[in-house]
Amino acid sequence: MPIYEYQCADCDQRHEVIQGINDPELTDCPKCGKPSLKRLISAAGFRLKGSGWYETDFKSGNKRNLADSGSDSAAKSTGTDD
Repeated sequence: MPIYEYQCADCDQRHEVIQGINDPELTDCPKCGKPSLKRLISAAGFRLKGSGWYETDFKSGNKRNLADSGSDSAAKSTGTDD
């Protein structure tokens, strides 16, 4: 399910809401109650549900987190040299 971000034009309060793609856009602010919510364009956020979404599900042997595969990549990402 996507996570949408809204902002109220009256009280400037921001809200994150988990909604289905086909759900209608929200209009009423939960804080002030006025019908002035606007959906913001932001980075897509979503929640994965069900089995098969764990980092160990598709690995075999002694493999660990593939994004952190060694000290060379860690040194490059932090900008330090050994």
